[in-house]
Amino acid sequence: MTLAATIATSGLHAQITPSQDVAGRNNQSNIIMTAASFLTIAPDSRAGGLGDAGVATTPDTYSQHWNPAKYLFHESRSELGLCYTPWLRKYVDDMSISYLAGFTKIRRNQAVGYSMTYFNLGDMSFTDYNGTVVKNFSPKEFAFDVSYSLKLADNLSGAVAMRYIYSNLTGGISVGGSDETHAGHSVAGDIAVYYHKQFEVGERMSTLGLGMNISNIGTKMSYSSNNDNFIPTNLKLGASYKFDFDDFNSVMFTFDGNKLLVPTPPIYDNDKKVILKGKDPDVSVPTGIFQSFNDAPGGLEEEMKEISYSFGLEYLYSNTLAGRVGYFSEHKDKGGRKYVTVGVGLTLKAFTFDMAYLVTTTSSNPLQNTIKFSLAVNFDKLRNNNGRGKMPVE
Repeated sequence: MTLAATIATSGLHAQITPSQDVAGRNNQSNIIMTAASFLTIAPDSRAGGLGDAGVATTPDTYSQHWNPAKYLFHESRSELGLCYTPWLRKYVDDMSISYLAGFTKIRRNQAVGYSMTYFNLGDMSFTDYNGTVVKNFSPKEFAFDVSYSLKLADNLSGAVAMRYIYSNLTGGISVGGSDETHAGHSVAGDIAVYYHKQFEVGERMSTLGLGMNISNIGTKMSYSSNNDNFIPTNLKLGASYKFDFDDFNSVMFTFDGNKLLVPTPPIYDNDKKVILKGKDPDVSVPTGIFQSFNDAPGGLEEEMKEISYSFGLEYLYSNTLAGRVGYFSEHKDKGGRKYVTVGVGLTLKAFTFDMAYLVTTTSSNPLQNTIKFSLAVNFDKLRNNNGRGKMPVE
């Protein structure tokens, strides 16, 4: 259940854009709604410039969100990055997403990753149906997670992550004068694998990446005593191919497919009591995950509509200057997000700065002109610049 849906359930209204959830999807058709939908938003600028693709790209600082198993194939021993995104800036000026992520290799075949996502929804006025302001509040959500990755073979790694999720959307506003709302809490985990293979094509090196991440496998989130919502358990599958033209120039192609592992809303009769098509969504989390593959009222055709796609192209010069372009596509019956992304990256010594810009291909989309900023520091290079050298990984 998204912010708009949560507040509507409580009989109150917040001053945000109608018919949109916090991820910018149209609140129409047969859209799957979840709590804490901010967890599905691409937080970093590199993936943001690649059409929100990242599960199989070459490893970077922000792999914690996409696939923490990639960290073991990163050239660095330790990095830390910070990202910032003004959100829905077409409509408001005080919503933002901040993301802190990093990793440390504790052995040659083991690594620990960590991240924190903070979603500030700005200042809101909550009103009753008569338009009377009942409370001013600043909703906020955040998630903190840690991961452990292990190399399973020369070209294969796996990872698990644990995550705590907090969502305070109403500040304890009463529903109908009796049922008080409260902050939502959830605990979730990820399971990820990554295949990384380098090989020669002619006399030049190529790199193949294959990735999978099942994220946010966790407990339901409640905002009141009669309200229980799935969090966005999600399946990402992807592939990437990087080709080195020479010692200075390379290009990487990447593709992601994405599906929510959450029950699809069924079609009810006029009294909202009898399910005419689809399956009962009031099930346990494990049942909901398996059910999500065959519970759409429209059958296989609708199930396929629930898969969103990301395509990205990255050009890299001398491991210093990067240019990116991407495309994201979601079916119109499942949200209808479609946009082109562009991005740039610059590495100077130990620091990497990335920026991404989103251009929607549909009219009246609140994601229009979204811009993302990221700054990462490579501690190996920082130590080298200070004359200390690299720390060996045993």
